[in-house]
Amino acid sequence: MMRSILFFMAAFAGGMLGGCSSPNAVFYTLSSDTALERTGPVLPISIVVGPVTVPELVDRPQMVTRVSANEVALNEFARWGESLKSNIPRAIAGDLARLLGTANVFVYPQGTVAGAWQVSVAVLRFESVPGDSITVDASWTVRPPRAGTPVIGHTNAREPLTGQGYAAIAAAHSHALAAVSQDIAAAIRLSLPR
Repeated sequence: MMRSILFFMAAFAGGMLGGCSSPNAVFYTLSSDTALERTGPVLPISIVVGPVTVPELVDRPQMVTRVSANEVALNEFARWGESLKSNIPRAIAGDLARLLGTANVFVYPQGTVAGAWQVSVAVLRFESVPGDSITVDASWTVRPPRAGTPVIGHTNAREPLTGQGYAAIAAAHSHALAAVSQDIAAAIRLSLPR
């Protein structure tokens, strides 16, 4: 009888612990926008994207969402697949390759190319409001090769969410970064020697 009770208690405890498992984390990434099209002739130039800075508030593995003007939420189970400081320049580099028609776009610090255009980006806001929209506010600098005059610009992109959940947030941020990339590509084209 005692053995039966101990067996039942062990089975019950095992069942309770098995039902208490936590959800698995889901990882998201930013991507270049495949809908972008070249906006002029192919440019046979090299570009290095980076460094990129991001606000400390979002510089973490967890996705951060805005709850109110003074409150944010960190989701332990919705995470970035890599740091935003690495993922943002990779997305912008892919966008610039499409927009300018060059395969010679590299990400700093892995790519350092003599005679390359240098693009640095300071992300001032990288905000996500579930069920509404995202905002990417970025200042950027394009430095032409050989000590040319730098072009300083600013892009404030707001994208409505077209779906629910964190995948929609990641996709909207990718679209907003494409707007940043379009402004950078336009600055490069305008800065080319005539």
